[in-house]
Amino acid sequence: MAVYKVQVSTGQDSLAGTFDTISITLVGSHGESPKHVLDRFGFDFQPGSVREYKVPSERALGPILLIRLHKEPYSFFPENMWYCNTVQVTSPEGDTYRFPCYRWIQGYRTVELAESTGMTHWGCARTPGFSSAPRASQWISTWCELSLPGSQSLALTTSPHSPPRPGERTQESWLAAPLPRSNHQTPLPSPGNGVLFKGSVCVSPEYVFEHWQEDAFFGYQYLNGFNPVLIRKCTALPENFPVTQEMVAGFLGESTSLQEELQRGSIYIADYKLLEDIPTTKVNGHQQYIAAPLCLLHQKPSGEVVPLAIQLSQHPGPESPIFLPSDSEWLWTLAKTWVRNSEFHLHEVTSHLLRAHLLAEVFAVATQRQLPMCHPLYKVRGAELLGWAGPQAIATGRRGLAELLRKALENLTYTTLCFPDDIQERGVASLQNYYYRDDGLKIWAAIESFVSGIVAIYYRTSLSVQSDHELQAWVGEIFAKGFLGRQASGVPSALGTAAELTKYLTTVIFTCSAYHAAVNAGQFELAAFMPNYPSSMRKPPPRNKAKVTLKQFLDTIPEMNTTSLILSVLWVLRNEDRDMRPLGTYPEEHFTEHEPKQLMAAFQDRLAEISREIKERNRSLSLSYNYMYPPNIENSTAI
Repeated sequence: MAVYKVQVSTGQDSLAGTFDTISITLVGSHGESPKHVLDRFGFDFQPGSVREYKVPSERALGPILLIRLHKEPYSFFPENMWYCNTVQVTSPEGDTYRFPCYRWIQGYRTVELAESTGMTHWGCARTPGFSSAPRASQWISTWCELSLPGSQSLALTTSPHSPPRPGERTQESWLAAPLPRSNHQTPLPSPGNGVLFKGSVCVSPEYVFEHWQEDAFFGYQYLNGFNPVLIRKCTALPENFPVTQEMVAGFLGESTSLQEELQRGSIYIADYKLLEDIPTTKVNGHQQYIAAPLCLLHQKPSGEVVPLAIQLSQHPGPESPIFLPSDSEWLWTLAKTWVRNSEFHLHEVTSHLLRAHLLAEVFAVATQRQLPMCHPLYKVRGAELLGWAGPQAIATGRRGLAELLRKALENLTYTTLCFPDDIQERGVASLQNYYYRDDGLKIWAAIESFVSGIVAIYYRTSLSVQSDHELQAWVGEIFAKGFLGRQASGVPSALGTAAELTKYLTTVIFTCSAYHAAVNAGQFELAAFMPNYPSSMRKPPPRNKAKVTLKQFLDTIPEMNTTSLILSVLWVLRNEDRDMRPLGTYPEEHFTEHEPKQLMAAFQDRLAEISREIKERNRSLSLSYNYMYPPNIENSTAI
């Protein structure tokens, strides 16, 4: 008779415990034990408890490879969920085996857990009766709860440790209620009328209110706002943007010319072509409008980036003039506001929703479907996702939003997702005061170093990468389901070397953590003063350079209730999860081997060093940049 010691840890959440009967079966290389009920006096699986049990077996089982947890009814008590952290098994010889769970177990069912030592498909395949990965019959919509048959529930909860109750999904659902009617014009608010809020990360709403009309602040947001991914170097003017030397000579100075600045590399462009021909909808019963502008920018010797010229369509002509800083005050302000409205659509739909959330969903679901928990890539994945709300308060509406998403996906490439490649492709490697780039490259390098170390442990040859069928199925599913099998995207459908795997994993983790932080964190602060970030426009873009009055400007920007709804959404998005886990934090111990733990410690040390460098840099800045400050970066997309 062999007796094994079993230690079971239950989660800390107040509802993590269960009254259900929990039994265990131990599976070793020499056989398996009978099912044994885990029962001691009192409430066995209460929240935060760590309980020890003795499990007998008629014979020694050898190394323990797998356990089965059986959740069954107890007496007359109704079924309730259980959050199991870990199970630890100690053999009669004193060998210890850890089985991470870290999931809600719902219903009466049996859950199989593999031993925590990282294994590729060969290791998992040696485990008797172990199913290599859970499967799901369908992909679930972004806006619905993810419930994967045979796997853990990926529910829209505030925390992975909070039970996936239906009520938890309502934190944003009230925002989707029908928009109340309002015919009131939107007055420009002031800090004293209660519209602005405190608590910013980098730029306060009060600062935006005071500086939103300044060209320097307009340009600053392209570098270090919450959509710093659009600006690119311009070495030759597009044919459909006929800016001349005469137009901009007064803004460049007498000692230079537009052509010289193009050659010097100080001219940049923001192109909103994706918005062309996107359908619009009605808000409050009134037709809304969008534009597809082009904006030419200049970086001065001082480092300031300012707009030189704006064209509000992709087709130059008499009804599509080029607006300049020398135009009348409210005409130039209106032109810039149209660009900021276009920025809203591209940021929220493409930079934020598509790249940071929908792709995170693809990564998460493919991980659940294709990788078992014992797989090392499961342990380093970027994890879960919540959706985005508010289509009733934007000019595109649902139909336009879907069309914009389609166009954005068609234009999404692997180069865009790989941070260093994107910086080079956009020609912004030497752009001054571009802290998004500076901090992002440091964090990318830290993640890459960590990932390459993990890959080196488990994939010593290219053949080991190519032969890992679970890895290849994971990559193939992401390519097929997330990128619709588009070869033109450059996204790999299979991986052949350790270097390719390292780059791919780094891209996944960076996208779900640092990139998401950069495009999400500052939304409310920069948008709280609505003219800086309008979600919709009530009048069409100006077709001539006639003088614009303040009243005409107010009649163009959104109404109060539209703004209120959008700010409510942005307020929810910017709030931290109550269980926020900064990048590099691993409270769940999936890795138990010494080498991965060393790599994790080195990763955390490097992130701490980056944090110190950012704090030191920010001391000399009038506007600090903290969106990619490691303690502010979620370990994964969780908003």
